Amino acid sequence: MRLLRHSGQGPRAARWAAHRLADWRVLPLLPGALFLLLSGCAGVVSHNSTTSPPPSTYTLSGSITPASAGSGATVRLSGASTASTTADSSGNFSFTGLANGTYVVTPSRSGYSFNPTQQSVTVNGANAAGVSFTGTQQTSSTYTLSGSITPASAGSGATVGLSGPSTASTTADTSGNFSFSSLANGTYVVTPSRSGYTFSPTQQSVTVNGANVTGVGFTATQPAAHSVGLSWNASTSSVSGYNVYRGTTNGGPYTKMNSSLITGLTYTDSAVTSGSTYYYVTTAVDSSGEESAYSNQATAKIP
Repeated sequence: MRLLRHSGQGPRAARWAAHRLADWRVLPLLPGALFLLLSGCAGVVSHNSTTSPPPSTYTLSGSITPASAGSGATVRLSGASTASTTADSSGNFSFTGLANGTYVVTPSRSGYSFNPTQQSVTVNGANAAGVSFTGTQQTSSTYTLSGSITPASAGSGATVGLSGPSTASTTADTSGNFSFSSLANGTYVVTPSRSGYTFSPTQQSVTVNGANVTGVGFTATQPAAHSVGLSWNASTSSVSGYNVYRGTTNGGPYTKMNSSLITGLTYTDSAVTSGSTYYYVTTAVDSSGEESAYSNQATAKIP
């Protein structure tokens, strides 16, 4: 490059300029000022800017179907940058202002599962569209546990208790049948009861695992009625009557059984249970209400 100053006039100057223009391109800046001469160049030299253009950004978009599952779903973006958005009523979503890079898109919504659970998407010099997911509403499966108590005459009206992952109680129908519904998977204990009856087995452990459970059976038995008959000798003193006391521990304490004085010399206790042992004493009461000490203790063991 050569920088020449030319301000002369006349034929000589013109000849010089004509001679030189064969090899040089002359670009006048201002009259009488400097000329910029470039050999073999046809362009204008201009000032180079030091400001870089802003980097390009792109959009990543997609949808969740059906719209009923996608509407309101949260869609999260991770990877080259992170963001979160909510799918519109049609299940569509988008992220803008993304630089080139690899991103992971993950949808979520309470009560729904998504296929695939997430997707890896690469943005490389263009928008990324068509990132799609399928949403499925989750339903919690529940099951029924049922059985019966035989004979029906013993099972009818029996109470059946359920314990385990959930607890419940029901009453067997007139045929002795019972059932529990809306049970989740798990192990339950079923226990029947009815006053005056015994059950075999006394309870059962039952596992619910992806299906209804039937045929949980019990046999009820009504034990033979038992009672304890008491009699004693009359007091040698003048008395108005007697009281009968019962305890379940040898030597007491005792609880009075009769609500009013017994004027005879016998008493029948029908409120006894098979397998129990009872201890009895009596007292004599005179006309002034004075009560004697306990008599000798009698013992009764119920079969």
